Amino acid sequence: MIVPTKTQQHRALGLSTLAFTLCFAVWTIFSIIGIRIAEDLGLSDTQLGLLMATPILTGSISRLFLGIWTDRYGGRWVFGILMLTTAACVYLLTFATTYPMLLVGALGVGLAGGSFIVGVAYAAAWFEPARQGTALGIFGAGNVGSAVTNFGAPFLLVALGWEATAQVYATVLAIMGVAFILLAKEDPVSANRKKDEEQRSFLEQMAPLKDLRVWRFSLYYFFVFGAFVALALWLPHYLIGVYGLDIRTAGMIAALYTIPASLFRILGGWMSDRFGARRVMYWTFIASVVSTFLLSYPPTDYIVHGIDGDISFTLEVNLPVFIVLIFTLGFFMSLGKAAVYKHIPVYYPMHVGAVGGVVGMIGGLGGFILPLTFGVLNDVTGIWQSNFMLMFVIVAAALAWMHYAIRSAERVEWAANEEQTDLPELASPQLFYPLNRQPDEDKSTS
Repeated sequence: MIVPTKTQQHRALGLSTLAFTLCFAVWTIFSIIGIRIAEDLGLSDTQLGLLMATPILTGSISRLFLGIWTDRYGGRWVFGILMLTTAACVYLLTFATTYPMLLVGALGVGLAGGSFIVGVAYAAAWFEPARQGTALGIFGAGNVGSAVTNFGAPFLLVALGWEATAQVYATVLAIMGVAFILLAKEDPVSANRKKDEEQRSFLEQMAPLKDLRVWRFSLYYFFVFGAFVALALWLPHYLIGVYGLDIRTAGMIAALYTIPASLFRILGGWMSDRFGARRVMYWTFIASVVSTFLLSYPPTDYIVHGIDGDISFTLEVNLPVFIVLIFTLGFFMSLGKAAVYKHIPVYYPMHVGAVGGVVGMIGGLGGFILPLTFGVLNDVTGIWQSNFMLMFVIVAAALAWMHYAIRSAERVEWAANEEQTDLPELASPQLFYPLNRQPDEDKSTS
């Protein structure tokens, strides 16, 4: 393998991060234009939630195939063609006039979300393992594209209407697609990877999915990424409904959540390299459990029957407290997103695209399922805070499973009287991939 220079590394990382930022901005466009469309068509919260979530479905499912294609063909062409295809879909969306037509158009818009795994596989190939966590953290900061939409799209929407806003997005993404093909270089392991992938069948590429560990990582990412996307989509609507804000103010406050929740992913990558992914995941889940519990509390009036009469008081999360809590939640979710993807090149160095595609797909499905569920919960329960109640249940389950798995792995370490790594499953050879174990050993994975 040819060792890339620093300039080559920075070039690849800069181009892929910029491309991913623009793709992510397109992927979450319905968080803003969806509100105007809902007003025009008289949509319910459930219908609006489905419209917001539909692009996330395509972006999630496509990650599996795009990851495999990137492993086989390299990120330069896959990334460039993906952006051009998505730009065409966004432009065609502006011709939709009915709700079913908008849902079909939203499926095409969702291809932008598949860019994540393409960029992960492309960027990781340029860096040595000791720096991959930081590099992928910087690349993952492209999530800030949702803040670009939350902050900028409302002003375009008010000035131009939703159709012209979508056309502006399509034009910018098409320009970036052409620029990426012209400026990006083939990654240094592309030739070896192509030869290796061509010798393996699809089933061999998917072999790591037999590890339960992959699905546990997927649950982590379902929360730290899927819930992040869902909340980025839902927050403007939530803020308008709960606090009576106008769309521009709601968009700017939502940006206060999405900007740090994206940029701090860089810090999460560095912390995962420096302190270990295990610690970062614990910090993420514990802070998220506390934050979502507090955000779940609906405004409640209490009457205490005192000695001298009734004492009344109200508990509610006012707007300043809400902003602090949502900022805290976004910060720790950002750390967790980087920590999850720190694991994958370590465990599955020859299957980053395939395994990362599956983890990204499941995480992205969270971005599809959760906004839709938020809308249904609103319509069924009539409680705005029900979305945070659901998020609390998910993160509590992820924390419990992670802690159980780590404790199980630590028993192997204790038996050997040593701790070999911060990543617990790597502490013993029988728990490590590649899949060269016997069937009895496979059953021992957690």
